[in-house]
Amino acid sequence: MSKKETKEPAEIRINGKMAKVPVVVGTEGEVGLDIRRLRDELGAIALDPSFSNTGACRSAITYIDGEKGILRYRGIPIEELAEKSTFLEVAYLLIYGKLPDKTGIETFKTLITRHTMVHEDMKNFFANYPLTAHPMAIISSMACSLSSYYPESLVAKGQEDLDLTIARLIAKLPTIAAYSYKKTIGHPMIYPKNNLSYAANFIHMMFSVPAEEYALDPDVERALDILLILHADHEQNCSTSTVRMVGSSQANLFASIAAGICALWGRLHGGANAEVMEMLEAIRKAGGDVKKYIAQVKDGKSGIRLMGFGHRVYKNYDPRANIIKAMCHKLLKKLTVDDDLLKIAMELEDAAIKDSYFIQRKLYPNVDFYSGLIYRAIGIPTNMFTVMFALGRLPGWIAHWKEMREDPELKIGRPRQIYTGPKLTHYTPIEKR
Repeated sequence: MSKKETKEPAEIRINGKMAKVPVVVGTEGEVGLDIRRLRDELGAIALDPSFSNTGACRSAITYIDGEKGILRYRGIPIEELAEKSTFLEVAYLLIYGKLPDKTGIETFKTLITRHTMVHEDMKNFFANYPLTAHPMAIISSMACSLSSYYPESLVAKGQEDLDLTIARLIAKLPTIAAYSYKKTIGHPMIYPKNNLSYAANFIHMMFSVPAEEYALDPDVERALDILLILHADHEQNCSTSTVRMVGSSQANLFASIAAGICALWGRLHGGANAEVMEMLEAIRKAGGDVKKYIAQVKDGKSGIRLMGFGHRVYKNYDPRANIIKAMCHKLLKKLTVDDDLLKIAMELEDAAIKDSYFIQRKLYPNVDFYSGLIYRAIGIPTNMFTVMFALGRLPGWIAHWKEMREDPELKIGRPRQIYTGPKLTHYTPIEKR
């Protein structure tokens, strides 16, 4: 982590008082003001609703430049990782700070493979959820419940204990996720297979049945692995910040990850690709007229939005979308899925990327647009989309939790506020109110 400070600190003046504020510069030239002593010196705090302009930490994990469309994990461009790496190798990179050697990755993969099964008693939990239970409710509860089966992990005594807890989470969450899906459709739970890759094992647990062999499509397996890589981390987003905040209280890793899953469940965070499907469904119900829908979006008076286009962070294009776009088109062509929504999506994409209105506003399809299409094409239901996001983001959450816990400057997260309630008033007895 860079702790470099410029020679000339910034100066902040309030009511005749002046404080010199250290200027911190990151390795990519990002500039931040270290205002930790601002309240002590000037009696003032920084007000930043939604924390959109607040740096909550120093981090060496992920770098994003939204204007230039750059995303790097530990300095490595996402394009290179998606082309050459695997999800488990990327998970190792994020969590441990470097690419593993052959021995390192084999040890990591073996440790995860040997821990994919969940305790048989946990089946009782699944059995008692109603069929209406949302998969995100199940996996968040189950992630936290894992701590009760591994109480020794609550106070890890060394790196080996922590490594085992990390492996258990990465190994068991796909099993829990697949079980949660099987529960909703009334199918028997499928056990993991040690001879399958991480992505293939999840697909097998999702779609196979005891009555027959399941034929795994290697292109589907690779597409899922790439999607997991693309979602593995994205800096200080809502769920990652939640994991850090909860972890700062010294909550265990299971509890912190469960909190991150709950944060991801929100529609404004992890629900974007599901909203793409809802938009396509609305277009279909209205007669499937894509041109009419785009005209309504451009009109601006109807309140209709183009979901899956543009991004809060990426002001030009989403580099993850560029990677997955080709895979999306390849899969849709290969699978020849007869699905009206996918046809509408392709027509919508073609119309929007050629329309000057969207080009001028840099509203290009983002990763949520293409990921939703891929998930639907391979048979993953819409209510599982955010679960898929959670599976991908898990290594990033773990990496940030680990980085935070190893920070010698760690303190429990405790934001300030600007009070806007009544001034001093006094209690009024009930008979006088």
